[in-house]
Amino acid sequence: MTAMFEEELRAQLAQARNDLAAARADGDLDGVQASQGRISGLLRLAASHGIALEHTVEEERGEA
Repeated sequence: MTAMFEEELRAQLAQARNDLAAARADGDLDGVQASQGRISGLLRLAASHGIALEHTVEEERGEA
């Protein structure tokens, strides 16, 4: 179960990063903010379950 959970977190994080890039390219400030929040939330969720995901400090703060 843990491996599946980690795999899903990684997939969701990748999607959130793609969404962030798309929002930035479109000039969608609300989309940028939502994606940044999603990324930091996923990182907190992973950390609370002892799953280490590579990330930047900015992503952790919701400033990616």
